[in-house]
Amino acid sequence: MRVAVITLVAGRHRHLALQQRGLAASHRRPDLYLVVALDDPAAAGVVRGRAPRADLIGHRRDAGRLPLAAARNAGARRALDAGADLLVFLDVDCVPGPSLLGRYAETAEDGALLCGTVAYLPPPPPGGYRLDALPRLAPPHPARPVPADGQVITGGDHRLFWSLSFAVTAATWRRIGGFCERYTGYGGEDTDFGRAAAARGVDLRWVGGAPAYHQHHPVSRPPVEHLDDILRNGAVFRDRWGSWPMEGWLRDFARLGLARHDPATGTWTKTEKTALPDGV
Repeated sequence: MRVAVITLVAGRHRHLALQQRGLAASHRRPDLYLVVALDDPAAAGVVRGRAPRADLIGHRRDAGRLPLAAARNAGARRALDAGADLLVFLDVDCVPGPSLLGRYAETAEDGALLCGTVAYLPPPPPGGYRLDALPRLAPPHPARPVPADGQVITGGDHRLFWSLSFAVTAATWRRIGGFCERYTGYGGEDTDFGRAAAARGVDLRWVGGAPAYHQHHPVSRPPVEHLDDILRNGAVFRDRWGSWPMEGWLRDFARLGLARHDPATGTWTKTEKTALPDGV
């Protein structure tokens, strides 16, 4: 089986470098490592001359927004053109455990969407993360199933799909149809992908023994800096599937006075408020 790893990068170069080190330390190395750089030419210097050899794909932003869906599709096209049998997508913040690629390859099957566990790491210690220490720093995220090593949980809830770490065969990717490129900027495209997989009869499976470790970076809760993206992409999702995604964030925005819900039309819109409460 020819395995391709696909990741997107727009900054976060230290995270990219550690991901590459994690792939080099894997029990099964990727046959292809495709790094899609979103208006980030400096990424070439991060991966150059290191194993596994990275194939860099340049991709432009869309009106300043990150076209995550289109960029993942571009990486997949390059992988399929190169003869990949299995597509493994890793967020640039994710460091693969040494068994991740092997377990995805062992459990790969047409008609299955494979997801491994993801652990959110604390801030790195002085000197940075050590690969061998990652499993001791944080448990897998509690909001997702945590199968035992060697276990595969079938019949998963597609609403829990996330794009941080997942794998599909080439045939399954074509069956799902890739990511919908109407989504740009933050939020919604991975929820849409999970819904599309469910609509096409693709089983969601949680794979034990395929851990990834999410490197720490600052976040805001709710992600107020992505308000416009979330409202725009949420409307795309409603147009495609009849309901709004990311409802927890939408309710948080409403609580802060940043967005409002119209029960008559079922729509969410931005308010005129610009200032945030203290502490947000």
